Amino acid sequence: MGIAVVGSIGLDTIQTPAGRVHEVLGGSAAYFSLAARHFMPVSVVAVVGDDFPREARALLDQPDVDLGGLEVQEGKTFRWEGVYSDDMNTRATIRTELNVFERFDPQLAQRTRSLRNVFLANIDPVLQRGVLEQLDRPRLVLADTMNYWIRNKRDELMETLKRVRILIINEEEAREVTGEALTHKAARAILSLGPETVVIKQGEHGAFLQGPEVFFTCPAYPIETVIDPTGAGDSFAGGFVGALARMTRVNDHNLRRAVVYGCVLASFAVEGFGVSGLAHANRDAILARAEAIADMTRFSLSDTARILR
Repeated sequence: MGIAVVGSIGLDTIQTPAGRVHEVLGGSAAYFSLAARHFMPVSVVAVVGDDFPREARALLDQPDVDLGGLEVQEGKTFRWEGVYSDDMNTRATIRTELNVFERFDPQLAQRTRSLRNVFLANIDPVLQRGVLEQLDRPRLVLADTMNYWIRNKRDELMETLKRVRILIINEEEAREVTGEALTHKAARAILSLGPETVVIKQGEHGAFLQGPEVFFTCPAYPIETVIDPTGAGDSFAGGFVGALARMTRVNDHNLRRAVVYGCVLASFAVEGFGVSGLAHANRDAILARAEAIADMTRFSLSDTARILR
């Protein structure tokens, strides 16, 4: 048992109100794998350049993270630089250098092809389908996407969504995919495109889940000091996919629990620059935050009749 993740690994330069860091480990596959590994082994499929620092690889080289699918090509590693606003709700991209990632052509090892769970991070939807073609009998196919693919490869994305069981996407992207201004209407519209379930990430407000017969909303775990929101969405995906794969059965109850664990792992990610916040996540801390969210959202309507008299 395990999870295959196909996505980016790169070096990020990040500026937030808390400070600035230069070329720290980043990328969707990095955040996802370091979050999901707490629930189930993860096989990483990604590419880096021959300039990828040993220190960055060491951060990824963790128990239950298989780096056998991390290809090293001649050239430079993917790089991204961004600056966040004072409230950290928006960011400006200063530069994006695809480098070897521009030539990324995911090839799965035989041991990875047999995995039943796969997360397709926000790469080209053509490449996402190419990964699915290589898998033997995938049970749980989840995917993310981004505005660039929605705008520039919409037809290809629509074809890919027909083969995705659960889509994880943020509010802005959900609205752009569907043309619906209201988030809950956008979620229902996505269900008509192929996925049986959609999870919409809402940043500091948490996330909500929409399926044919289930609607669930979960608040974000309250963090006193947010250092860096980069990778929070991918860490959410890692917690969600890892927990759901660990629970084996996809039903309403387990989907709700998986959303909670997604919010928990995202909360660790924002507490440090790059992936450093995830270093503080361990079994006890994860369970404690999950229980705290359960306490935050627990209530009873037993006295409602008397209140309405």
